[in-house]
Amino acid sequence: MPSEFEPTSENVALKEVIIERIQREGGITFRDFMEMVLYDPRLGYYCSSGEKIGRAGDYLTSPEVSHIFGGLLGRQLQGMWETMGNPARFQVVEVGAGNGTLCVDLLIWAKRTRPDFFAAVDYTIIELSTALAARQKDTIEAGALSDVVDWAETLPDAIEGCIVSNELLDAMPVHRVVMHEGRLLEIFVTCDGVDLKEELRDPSTPEIAAYFGELGLLPGDGCRAEVNLDASRWMHKATAALRRGFILTFDYGYEAAELYAPWRADGTLLCFYRHNPSANPYVRIGRQDMTSHLDFTSLRRAGTEAGMRTLGLLSQSEFLTNLGIAETLSEIEGDLENYHARRRAVVELIDPAALGRIKVLAQTRGIDALLQGFATGKD
Repeated sequence: MPSEFEPTSENVALKEVIIERIQREGGITFRDFMEMVLYDPRLGYYCSSGEKIGRAGDYLTSPEVSHIFGGLLGRQLQGMWETMGNPARFQVVEVGAGNGTLCVDLLIWAKRTRPDFFAAVDYTIIELSTALAARQKDTIEAGALSDVVDWAETLPDAIEGCIVSNELLDAMPVHRVVMHEGRLLEIFVTCDGVDLKEELRDPSTPEIAAYFGELGLLPGDGCRAEVNLDASRWMHKATAALRRGFILTFDYGYEAAELYAPWRADGTLLCFYRHNPSANPYVRIGRQDMTSHLDFTSLRRAGTEAGMRTLGLLSQSEFLTNLGIAETLSEIEGDLENYHARRRAVVELIDPAALGRIKVLAQTRGIDALLQGFATGKD
């Protein structure tokens, strides 16, 4: 039997595809390398079969911890629906829905506790991975909710409701840069025929320098950093698709001044394989997740430029506390074992050293409202 660190035929094939492109183009940006590793339509990490999310996979997201998360998000969406005047149709568009767990938990909560809200919900999942879409459909069918959920590959037009993403943007491919003797350089991926190598070159696009110019800062000299241009582009697309309502973004990240602080010498890029973190993106190609923290300053700016208003940016710990996560412990019916299981889930969801440090950003168009989850949030 091969060890867990030996490559499979699948990632060998992906590495060969990457090397062929490198040789053809004379090197590729790290962003293009990361896009191939994660999203190659045949061999990429997210497009292949196998467990990725959950305790049996490579990483854990909040919906996989407990149905409490989906229920509390449902409570927040119900509040949004009410601020919009209880419309007969409230669109929930979840972009990148993982295993479909959040969708099921949210809809089951609404069906059981607020059937009027449930009747108004029009739920659409945007998913590019056929492997994940198949898993989502299985999850949603098991929850007897197939008749209320649709799938699409792109955002619909003129959305009235809420666009939700949970740990989506931090998995978008990033440019990696280095400040070297006062010059901003970009990391390219090359190879010697067998092994992948890194090489510093001038930036591949003027957008990178413009990005830091808008922030009015640069990484410290000698520091590596990530630039997620795709996240800002995604936010522009999301705001263009929203006619009236909200965009709710859950993800790991910081404001720009903290993300690019001079003490952050190695950036935030991390890989995950069976819940073990690694800083090496050139091993287990196609078999490990890859992520980097978001720049929420740029995300907020992208929304503002499109006419959105920021309602709040706070931690998931604060968000769930404002929504009453502590009260869920009193809802337990049964033995002490069930109580302690739920208590462990609550602690895991709000732990400031783990999932609780995820940031939650709320933006709105056409609505003047104070959301319960952001009662203590600040612009």
